[in-house]
Amino acid sequence: MAANITSDINSTHILLLEDDPTIAKTVIYAFERVGLQIKHCLLVQDALQQIELQAPDLVILDIGLPDGSGLDVCRKIRTHQIHQHLPIVILSAHGEEIDRVLGLELGADGYVTKPFSPRELLARVNGLLRRAASVATTKATAIQNAFVIDLHSQRASLKGQPLSLTKREFGLLAELMRLPSRICSRESLLNAVWGPDSESTDRTVDTHIKTLRAKIEQIDPGREFIETHRGMGYSILLKN
Repeated sequence: MAANITSDINSTHILLLEDDPTIAKTVIYAFERVGLQIKHCLLVQDALQQIELQAPDLVILDIGLPDGSGLDVCRKIRTHQIHQHLPIVILSAHGEEIDRVLGLELGADGYVTKPFSPRELLARVNGLLRRAASVATTKATAIQNAFVIDLHSQRASLKGQPLSLTKREFGLLAELMRLPSRICSRESLLNAVWGPDSESTDRTVDTHIKTLRAKIEQIDPGREFIETHRGMGYSILLKN
């Protein structure tokens, strides 16, 4: 059975790295009109910190920035195992073939030249999000994950049997299931489940993952649903 997460709430998060306030305002307006959540950063360092704090579903990168280049951000994302499959779109005033080729060779999934139509950018982004969702769904189906999660009632079941989870355990499972093709760092899990202002630590995440695993094993003993990646974080059934 494929994994299911039921919710009417649009939980897609976009990160925009752009130092031109006019362009940023235009992009934010176009995306928020269709219900996409977008976080705007002006500097390379701020964008990298935001990605580590909470992994977005897609990143839009300008190239020329006050403290560096969006290409450097693209390169760093692709060399980090946790974010290897994060969709990336590059915005650039340089439309020459060599610039586009360089961006794509560094791992970008799309390249949009300025000036651009917000509708065109949105179409590119939606296409990449659909592709990423399809990959995640295929992954979940292939591993025959039998979890069903209802975000409204905050209830979860495994193979038709209810899981008696605390609020934090449910939050961790829901976040891992939301990103079945990615490794979630402890910091991103803390931010998603406990909130960015929480004083909890990585140890708190480890403790709750342990109790969550124990409850899952009561229903399906001997099968590891949550995988630990030393020094990086956790994923749901990446290798099973």
